[in-house]
Amino acid sequence: MSRDLPPLNALRAFEATARLNSVSQAAEQLHVTHGAVSRQLKVLEEQLGVALFVKDGRGLKLTDAGIRLRDASGDAFDRLRAVCAELSQGNEDAPFVLGCSGSLLARWFIPRLGRLNADLPDLRLHLSAGEGDLDPRRPGLDALLVFAEPPWPTDMQVFELASERIGPVLSPHFSRYAQLQQAPVEELLKETLLQTTSRPQAWPSWAEQNGIDPKALQYGQGFEHLYYLLEAAVAGLGVAIAPEPLVADDLRAGRLVAPWGFSETPAQLALWVPKRAADGRAQSLANWLKNELKRSGRP
Repeated sequence: MSRDLPPLNALRAFEATARLNSVSQAAEQLHVTHGAVSRQLKVLEEQLGVALFVKDGRGLKLTDAGIRLRDASGDAFDRLRAVCAELSQGNEDAPFVLGCSGSLLARWFIPRLGRLNADLPDLRLHLSAGEGDLDPRRPGLDALLVFAEPPWPTDMQVFELASERIGPVLSPHFSRYAQLQQAPVEELLKETLLQTTSRPQAWPSWAEQNGIDPKALQYGQGFEHLYYLLEAAVAGLGVAIAPEPLVADDLRAGRLVAPWGFSETPAQLALWVPKRAADGRAQSLANWLKNELKRSGRP
């Protein structure tokens, strides 16, 4: 059985017609006649041996087969357009757009951005913040810096930078700081703990690793994002749970303390780069991040 694709012009005519739901509009967009688009659609249906459209009043309606081909061809042409746009801009001259969580950006990346720009002046790094909604597969994003667990996506080149370590932190301004500073870990069972909805498993995971029954933990104030959770901890509102790099500067400055240390999780801080867009800039950035985490990520 032949694996050859149908003619590209026929697929382009179909994709435009299905997307615009109009032969006339497809013809206008492709700069050809209405008849030319109709002929390409007929060629495609004959080669595939299925009907892709049926008449619906004065217009057309996609068949089930047409819907399947619309989705597949739409994705394929979108990716082609994105890659062609990247190539036409010239990757070496375009900024390298890195996505990461707002918490990681504000608490770790921005304080080190001046050093990165000095060390990698040709990178022209642009940062895009988000919380769980960033996808390096979409156009406009070259890479993603994220805490995640393997296995890694097969369409990504993944640079593992550091194992994630999390632990409880509190401020010297917290009302029970004196009692907790030298207390055994079980003392946390008496606290109403600050938590974040973006990482609901952080406290239970840490508790289990440190011999505490996760079901015995008591939760207090909740925050949507980790950044706000850590700001609350710095303000002395309670005990929070945090990845070590995000509080390293606060620990060093004495704004926070970590009486019970940090425990390793199965996750990694990793740089995800789509294989379609991988180039030397991603490798340079990964090397810099890894060295910086070793140098200043921990107090």
